Amino acid sequence: MSSATDKNPAPAVQHTDAEWREKLTPEEFAVLREAGTERPFVGEYTDTKTDGVYECRACGAELFRSTEKFESHCGWPSFFDPADSDAVILNEDTSLGMRRVEVICKNCHSHLGHVFEGEGYPTPTDQRYCINSISLVLKPAE
Repeated sequence: MSSATDKNPAPAVQHTDAEWREKLTPEEFAVLREAGTERPFVGEYTDTKTDGVYECRACGAELFRSTEKFESHCGWPSFFDPADSDAVILNEDTSLGMRRVEVICKNCHSHLGHVFEGEGYPTPTDQRYCINSISLVLKPAE
């Protein structure tokens, strides 16, 4: 995966590509392990308002909570902060001729999406964690 660099600690959950391919669907593998992006406005959680916790689809680590999710109308689920500031790793991403900040799961180094700042959303952090639905599993609150 493009984001596993020397500056990041080794992930707690590690599998070979073959093992990841057994665990994930081809679409999940393309996003989570190959840093792909799902099409906008098609993801399962884009407009979800269910209370709960969003976990990494690859390893089950808690990443985001519904209390930090907001409507950004960008086509992907958006959060203004991770559930735990140590839950994700932020890496510079210069692919596609742009400078962005990639968001990966700290636990397994799977690609989740990107984070953007200074877009003027009325959130406490002025950040938009733009996350692929396919990277997440929502565990509804009981």
